[in-house]
Amino acid sequence: MRKLLAILQIFVLMAAMALPTAFAAEAPIMLAGLEAASSSSSTEAQHDWDTNSFFQTMQEKTGIAFSFTEYVSREAWTEAKTEMLAGEVAMPDMFFKAELTPQETLAFYEAGKLIDLRPYLAEYAPHVWALLEANPEWLEAVSLPDGAIVALPSINELTPNNTMWINKTWLDRLKMGVPTTAEELTEVLRQFRDRDMNQNGSRNDEIPLSFVSMWDLRFLAHAFGINADDYYLTEQNGKISEVLTTEENRAFLMWLHELYTEGLLDSQGFMAMRLVEAATSSSSSSNSNATAKYGVFFGATPQDVVGVNLASEYIALDPLVYNGQQVYRDFTGDIYRGTFAISSTCAEPEKLLQWVDYLYTDDGFLAAQVGKEGEDYDWNDDGTWAYARTAEEVVAMQGTNTIWTTSMPSYASAEIQMKMDDDATHALAAELARVRQWKKRAMPLLYLTQEQMNRVTELQNGISTYAETRMAWFVAGDVELNDETWADFCAQVKALGIDEMVSIWQSAYDNAWHLDK
Repeated sequence: MRKLLAILQIFVLMAAMALPTAFAAEAPIMLAGLEAASSSSSTEAQHDWDTNSFFQTMQEKTGIAFSFTEYVSREAWTEAKTEMLAGEVAMPDMFFKAELTPQETLAFYEAGKLIDLRPYLAEYAPHVWALLEANPEWLEAVSLPDGAIVALPSINELTPNNTMWINKTWLDRLKMGVPTTAEELTEVLRQFRDRDMNQNGSRNDEIPLSFVSMWDLRFLAHAFGINADDYYLTEQNGKISEVLTTEENRAFLMWLHELYTEGLLDSQGFMAMRLVEAATSSSSSSNSNATAKYGVFFGATPQDVVGVNLASEYIALDPLVYNGQQVYRDFTGDIYRGTFAISSTCAEPEKLLQWVDYLYTDDGFLAAQVGKEGEDYDWNDDGTWAYARTAEEVVAMQGTNTIWTTSMPSYASAEIQMKMDDDATHALAAELARVRQWKKRAMPLLYLTQEQMNRVTELQNGISTYAETRMAWFVAGDVELNDETWADFCAQVKALGIDEMVSIWQSAYDNAWHLDK
């Protein structure tokens, strides 16, 4: 009997010793990032990570629990990253919605505080790796000059662009086709000006082409073969060049002046707040009897400018043909860099990569953007998906059931977005998908050092202030565009350092990691 009791005591002791290992939950992983407030006046995050059902669902799926340090203020998050880099604040295991700038990504990696993810991706994040391998421009964009991949991006194949929208209803009334060249667009705008297109009895309340500042108008420069970024730069076959002083830009400005003189451009287009106010008023209006006012305008969606009731009158205008080619500036691109990274202090980066890899699948996107299948959305027999809640419920539960924002690691494929069972959304997605084939980034995504970025910012402040103002004067006729004024414009742009700007970016391009290296 004593022998049996002794054996039982040993068994109980061994079992007691085994219990903490077998049943104790793993320590939560430290996660930090930015969940910006929904508005500048708010102090509350769009999503509360501690209570959001997305993280709860992911914990059930992966067994990974997090301890959150969630920042609401962008300024506070920037300061925290600075302190982490300086060693004044402890690094988390993982950055989520990290908003890491290219300069921060480089600095954290060079300081040994973030790891190179590339060696892990093929095995532990196969969905991410497959996407990068299939899209070389994405792979190059997230690779540091030495080839390291330190931060993963957000990818959206239908990212809204500053698209040209044209009133198809007006074209149909005129029995005119969609314009394909600058000359054809000019004639269409003349008809929009001269006819009572919105049929309200007035022939002077239509605005043929609406815009907000030279920034909008420069998206029309493709009609003269120009595709440049906000630094007025473009890359062709590895060579960076500026477009401000080119003859193509001069011809483009002369064409815009012709449109302005004929009353085809919005006379108040250089008063930036006017259209913003009009857009806000239109979008918030529920007046189903509202009449269209704009023939052509720029925007991410037509709803943003004319509101929901009039949006169906507009289609995306394909890029105008120049020398037999079509190209349109891709303002944002498909990827948003710096959303996810892993600290060098993390004991098991493989697990975190397996966790995040799910977000680069269609199911992962729906989990982040929509919620739980069967509760927040359902699949239809035809392969489309639809919200399982009312519109009011969807809006009310966005903060608690979903987590998606542009700044989170994810993949929003065109296919999954086109599968949403909503006519208005599907129509918009179809328009964006159609024009996507002509979108091209003017410049590849490169990595500048903080010193280079500081100098670029300094140069840009002078160049942009001068160039935008002078080009607006040329268009409006405040300054005549002739040989003398054009030569002066080019000389001033050169004096402000446009060639140095080109040199900085050329150096970054030459030092970048490319597939052919």
